[in-house]
Amino acid sequence: MSQPQKGICAEPNLHAQYLMYNVLDDDSQALRAKLARVLDIFAYFDDEHYEAMVCGVIAIGSDYFSEIYPGLRPLELSPFPDMQAGDRCAPSQTSDLFIQIRADRLDIVHAIATEVHELLRLHVELIEDLKGFRYLDGRDLNGFVETDDNPRGPEKLAAAVIGDADPDFVGGSYIHTQKYRHDLRRWSLLSERHQEQIMGRTKEHNLPSAEANASSHYIRTRNADDGFHDNHNQIVRQSMPYANIQVQGLFQVTCSASTKPFKSMLHSMIFGGPDGEYDAWLDYTNAESGGAYFAPSIEFIRKRAQD
Repeated sequence: MSQPQKGICAEPNLHAQYLMYNVLDDDSQALRAKLARVLDIFAYFDDEHYEAMVCGVIAIGSDYFSEIYPGLRPLELSPFPDMQAGDRCAPSQTSDLFIQIRADRLDIVHAIATEVHELLRLHVELIEDLKGFRYLDGRDLNGFVETDDNPRGPEKLAAAVIGDADPDFVGGSYIHTQKYRHDLRRWSLLSERHQEQIMGRTKEHNLPSAEANASSHYIRTRNADDGFHDNHNQIVRQSMPYANIQVQGLFQVTCSASTKPFKSMLHSMIFGGPDGEYDAWLDYTNAESGGAYFAPSIEFIRKRAQD
């Protein structure tokens, strides 16, 4: 099996930086070669600073993939599923390139990002530069534990990485991103019991809440839009908070062997279950952007760099 990029199934880190670029020129051959060199940057820092647990992901936007890699295309690669119901929306803003850098040292994340940007800057325009961080014991800024139930071991690989179903892209992964902005001032006015009802988990110990119902965030994000199929073991979540004094939110990254679980989860959140029970957490957070990408295997990136 072709080797997936290390960042697809890596364990959580303390720090992250997310870089999104649009490509300015049509020198695809030069850019393919430089993306392979980005892998070299990741590997160098991983070797030199092994204690930092460096990992990275290079992902290509759904609209740009056929330009940089003409020919075959991942079977399910498609634009971000732009959805809206009432004031709940999932806007699409897919860039040409998405690069995720993660490590347990902020200085190493910064050093890698600087080298990557310097390598690519002649070909691209920087659209987004966002830093994520681990908050407390892996919590979102709303105080609840985030991404604690990812599949593990072989199940994690099966959920995140394409296998024989698409032989030309074995080892690749479908990446979806969303940048959520939270209204924590309104959230803080709620009682803990009300917050637990909305999230579907207890705040202190992250156990199923007795207050949970069909609109609870945990229920809506783990069930498909038909209310019967479980998405739990089909998506690997890598979300991390971001913040400054004025703005707080969550940058969500999901990796999957298929686009269907993410689309189904998003539909479940926005449109709700059979009786329209949408994700109640969306009353306190708002998706500002969303992107659909494909992260090819290491072998794919290196082989196509020579074309």
